[in-house]
Amino acid sequence: MSKIQSKQKRKLSCFITYNPLIKHKTGLLNLAEELGNISQACKAMGMSRDTFYRYQQAVEQGGVEALLNQTRRVPNIKNRVDEHIEQAVVKFA
Repeated sequence: MSKIQSKQKRKLSCFITYNPLIKHKTGLLNLAEELGNISQACKAMGMSRDTFYRYQQAVEQGGVEALLNQTRRVPNIKNRVDEHIEQAVVKFA
């Protein structure tokens, strides 16, 4: 076991959360570590290996908190007009 893997295992096993999403994701990572086989862990949890590696990379880069769902949607600010229109209205008023 490499230093990174042992460090990751300590991070995951020490992290206590009530967030079921993080629990499920760390559960997959911990199961793979216990079994020593990523494919078997993914099959048991009903997830793809690509998903496992994405979770693993997220933990390595940003810690367990990085497993929270991050929105990919571009923010849509309601009732917002273009800058040049706003300036024209302000100038007119």
